[in-house]
Amino acid sequence: MKPNFTQKVTNWGNFPVVEKEMRSEDSFKKIKEFVLNHNEIIARGNGRCYGDASLGESIFSTKKLNKFINFDRLNGVIECESGVLLSDILEIAVPQGYFLYVTPGTKFISVGGAIASDVHGKNHHAEGCFSEYVIEFKLMTENGEIITCSREENSEKFWATIGGMGLTGIILTAKFKLKNIESAYIRQESIKAENLDEIFKLFDESENWTYTVAWIDCLQKGKNIGRSILMRGEHAFQHELPQSLSKTPLRLKKKLQPTVPFYFPGFVLNALTVKIFNWLYYKKQSKKEVKNFIDYETFFYPLDAINDWNKIYGKSGFIQYQMVIPKEAGKEGMKKILETIANSGNGSFLAVLKLFGKHNPEAYNSFPVEGYTLALDFKVNSKLKKLVDQLDAIVQEFGGRIYLTKDSMSRSSLTNYLKNIQNPKFVSLQHKRIINNNS
Repeated sequence: MKPNFTQKVTNWGNFPVVEKEMRSEDSFKKIKEFVLNHNEIIARGNGRCYGDASLGESIFSTKKLNKFINFDRLNGVIECESGVLLSDILEIAVPQGYFLYVTPGTKFISVGGAIASDVHGKNHHAEGCFSEYVIEFKLMTENGEIITCSREENSEKFWATIGGMGLTGIILTAKFKLKNIESAYIRQESIKAENLDEIFKLFDESENWTYTVAWIDCLQKGKNIGRSILMRGEHAFQHELPQSLSKTPLRLKKKLQPTVPFYFPGFVLNALTVKIFNWLYYKKQSKKEVKNFIDYETFFYPLDAINDWNKIYGKSGFIQYQMVIPKEAGKEGMKKILETIANSGNGSFLAVLKLFGKHNPEAYNSFPVEGYTLALDFKVNSKLKKLVDQLDAIVQEFGGRIYLTKDSMSRSSLTNYLKNIQNPKFVSLQHKRIINNNS
């Protein structure tokens, strides 16, 4: 009798929840058997994306593909299997004086997921997406063949897979570059902005900084719309650090990591509590500008400090909505987005504004285009679909786009480019939703 591998599966937002077949193997031979014996497959890393991208009829989990192959310490090049997490890489690379060129807001994603989403970070305007530093990867195609993809070899598959959301095959291994650092600390400046005009001016003035990001109060209206705090940073040199940190600049002290023990009741998150949180977050920085040194985990991964923080949104789950508005229309578009959110009453605890640099035309499936991107968390409720439809219309009006890695609810008209790489074997729920809605 064939074993039943069906189970309930969901991603970090706990929405949607599906009951599908999921398998994990560490043998390329067994992975090939899985591919050949199934009509529809999608690869899944650590399940830390927010949307429905890694959900499908048959899911292949890369969690067992978790081995390192080689670490060239002289040149800062690492090769590993696709299920290795960014946290695993940092654990061995930082003490050796290396860091990821590009990292998203969590270190608990897989290398394969980083490539399939072509993730970006706080430094896109300066250093681009993850794909800029990928040398090559091995891909299992629909017929079970394993091919090496790079800019020189199988280049069409290479660029189709970059940002391709898993629709070209299963990434098995990857080789990519790391950047040199002298310490595990960031020299940070935090600056308060009263409104959108001020925060956009600060972004313009900070373009020479490697890392820039702003927390934004999405419930403000009128003259205070866009009230925010800009954080900008650079990897600190050893000689810059205070004496207490410079003795062991590449090693961090172990921290206690609290855990959210249960799903919060639905009534805890509402317009009032979000408003109070936003007010407290803005007021906690008493000065206009603060300069300090913080460790890289605090700067890049503040939410990773709390285990299972997604449970705060309750059992119904949440979505993260992220869009980009082209730079020339950035201020006008963001103002309309923020006004729509404030009027809806669906506030977001975590609203993050970033600046994107120029788009790499070769990476045609990558999300970033030159402009401003806003990411927002919304608790799932009966009014949310209406808000998402309104936001989609604004994004379309200003020539923007949404981020497929976080999409689980948006209109298909904004994600047509997924059809460019449709593959009859590798299919996700997201892909089906988009194709069906367009047919």
